[in-house]
Amino acid sequence: MDKRLEDDTDEAPRRTDYGDDVANTESHAVGTDYDPRMSARLKRAGLIFGIVLLVGFLAVRVDRYFHDRGLRHTASEASSAAPLVDVISAEPMASLQRFTLPGETAAWYTSTIYARVNGYVAQWSVDIGDQVKKGQVMALIDTPELDAELAAARAQLERANADVLVRKAEAQFAQAQYERWRDSPKGVVSEQEREQKRSEYDTAAAQFKAAQAQVALNKAQVDQYSALSQFKRVTAPFDGVITAREIDIGNLVTAGSNTGTTPLYVMTQNNPMRVFVDVPQSAAADLVQGAAPVTVQSSDGAQRSYTGTVARTSRAINARARTLRVEVDLENKDGTLLPGLYVKVAFALPPKGLVQVPAAALLFRGTGPQVARVDANGRVAFQNVTIARDDGNFVELGSGVAAGDRLALNLSSQISTGDLVRVSTTSQAGAPAELAASGH
Repeated sequence: MDKRLEDDTDEAPRRTDYGDDVANTESHAVGTDYDPRMSARLKRAGLIFGIVLLVGFLAVRVDRYFHDRGLRHTASEASSAAPLVDVISAEPMASLQRFTLPGETAAWYTSTIYARVNGYVAQWSVDIGDQVKKGQVMALIDTPELDAELAAARAQLERANADVLVRKAEAQFAQAQYERWRDSPKGVVSEQEREQKRSEYDTAAAQFKAAQAQVALNKAQVDQYSALSQFKRVTAPFDGVITAREIDIGNLVTAGSNTGTTPLYVMTQNNPMRVFVDVPQSAAADLVQGAAPVTVQSSDGAQRSYTGTVARTSRAINARARTLRVEVDLENKDGTLLPGLYVKVAFALPPKGLVQVPAAALLFRGTGPQVARVDANGRVAFQNVTIARDDGNFVELGSGVAAGDRLALNLSSQISTGDLVRVSTTSQAGAPAELAASGH
């Protein structure tokens, strides 16, 4: 028992030493990690950060408030301010007016060449873009069937000529017999024999004439096949330019020009050149054949100008488009103009109105065409006008506007008579310059 007490006495100090070590360790850790001054600094940093956020939020809100207020003020001023409009001055009419319209060039002659005989292409000698002369051979066609028909017709003609000789001899013999029986004394031959010889003579004469007619028929067939044989050589009908070639060696060609037949060539003659223009009916009465010169300007990049005259008109208004077809003839010796070009055609016409204004100055309302006149104070007044001529870009006015009047362009439908407007500082010409008598 003393021994157990002694053991317990020995263990007690060990437990006390372990507890002391743990306590010392915890006390040392707490003393190392926790600092009251650090906690105070963190609190102050958090407070400062919150204050900065609050100040930033208030600054953004204040800035947005003043920005929105400025926008409302600007919008209010803009809505209450007078609208801004473009204004031009009505120009007086010149002695000659340039009336420009789009046009299209066309060849003087355009020919699509088809085969006149059936056969095969044996040779072609001209190609697209080549210049050809009238009568020049462009292709050769091999026609074995036509050649055989021509040979047969010639043989029939020779046979018919031989038959004519036979019938001629028979007719001459019948005539001699008839004359002998006719001149014989009465009683030597009977009347029946005399009439029989006469009938034989008439028959022989008719057969002779029939043989001659057959010769003429056979000769006509030979001439027909001979004429068709001439079309084995495809020739140019006029001086011109080859614009299309649709054949090659060995192609089967068929005579005719129906929808199922392929053409051989397409060619044009480009000198002189035609220019077709569709003129509005408002200017149709002013375009007299052979009147003032016409200027044609191509738009193919070269900007060349050509001078011609009105050669002819259709003398009828197109019921759908309300236009007059006008043709202008131009010399094209150098070949610079090509068929199918888009061109601008300027006619030099006498004026029909008092002033000329851009089409944008017109307003179309229930009472008819109007313009918006702007006075010196910027007040708008609407005025009825009459249109004397309209070329699409500019309009000649016959009444309602005087030279020098200020007119608004593209005016809003919200503006009424008496409203105040602001005049734009940009200027716009009211009419094109005066033309010379030549039309340039």
